[in-house]
Amino acid sequence: MDERITQRLEAHLASQGLRRTKQRDVIVEAAFATDDHFKAEELLDKARKLDSTVSRATVYRTLTLLVECGLLREVDLGRDQTYYDPNFLDKPQHNHLICLDCDRVVEFEDDHTALLHDCITRRLGFQPSMKSMRIEAHCDELRRLGTCKHRDAKLAVAV
Repeated sequence: MDERITQRLEAHLASQGLRRTKQRDVIVEAAFATDDHFKAEELLDKARKLDSTVSRATVYRTLTLLVECGLLREVDLGRDQTYYDPNFLDKPQHNHLICLDCDRVVEFEDDHTALLHDCITRRLGFQPSMKSMRIEAHCDELRRLGTCKHRDAKLAVAV
């Protein structure tokens, strides 16, 4: 696991008077084992594959700690559920494009969007504490070909 994650979490735990535990370590390992966005229940499943004793309550408390110390961000992917994004440590300015046809999430960074966010907030007299952009779109592959490999794979899993 990235040493920056461990250091930041340990500093936050110490500032809160909390200690590292085996369950927390397992949850953190599961959360950062992939770049994929996840829901709390998905993290619980991943963590329990590593250690079957991980509790749901500890997962939710650890998620709160990880968000508080800036290792995870809660993101709104337009699906009426809270998702967690583990990619902000390496890419703090990334945004999300969500396919309305297959639910695929594509992360992107663009200097032009960062500049646009800065221009808008300054013009309106604000200092941003966090920036986020979510674009919902239909994929060109489905429009052009009548099929989309991501949508087809999702439908195959559902059957």
